[in-house]
Amino acid sequence: MRARTVFGALRLAGAAACTAALVHRLFWGLSSRTIAGENFLAYLTVQSNCALVIILLLGAGLAFYRPSDPRWFSVALALVLTWTITAGLAFALIVWQAGLRGIRVDVPWSDHLLHFWLPACTALAWILTPGHRGVPWWVVPVSLTFPLGWGGVTMWRGPSVGWYPYYFLDPRQVSGPPEFLLTSGVALAIFAAVATVLVIISRVRPRGQVPLPV
Repeated sequence: MRARTVFGALRLAGAAACTAALVHRLFWGLSSRTIAGENFLAYLTVQSNCALVIILLLGAGLAFYRPSDPRWFSVALALVLTWTITAGLAFALIVWQAGLRGIRVDVPWSDHLLHFWLPACTALAWILTPGHRGVPWWVVPVSLTFPLGWGGVTMWRGPSVGWYPYYFLDPRQVSGPPEFLLTSGVALAIFAAVATVLVIISRVRPRGQVPLPV
């Protein structure tokens, strides 16, 4: 039970850090006076990290008062972690490609925290946290519903505002439908791969530990 209390405190700390990073990123973007700053909530990273704050706060309460997480919470956490971890991987790829093209990308400390440090720490916690349940395999296809829905709204909204959160979604910055479909397919494959790894980890228990029901 003491280990659960420790992880409850860590979940609270993670929620606080994520909130601070989101607030800083919002005002940093607004200070740039660009359309990207004005569309802060349009980013998949921002939306998924807002969900992460909520799930970490819920998880902290569960860790303080229950010896194990309920099944619904483990499922919800797996979904949110899939989105935040994949968003971090995609952002790293975007920064890397921008560097190859000689394009400057400013990355404030809040972006480092949201895209790199928080996904890494939450992935580690997923491995180590005591008392969370095995996650069913249907989480993998369900994890794709959010990026698909977000992508649909983004593509519908993009022409009206003249802006897209990520360059590979912008028809003006890709060579045509084949490149768009390829990059979108790769992105969805990464979401599915991350969800698959999280499910596998949740179903593997250390030797001698009694598995919780799936």
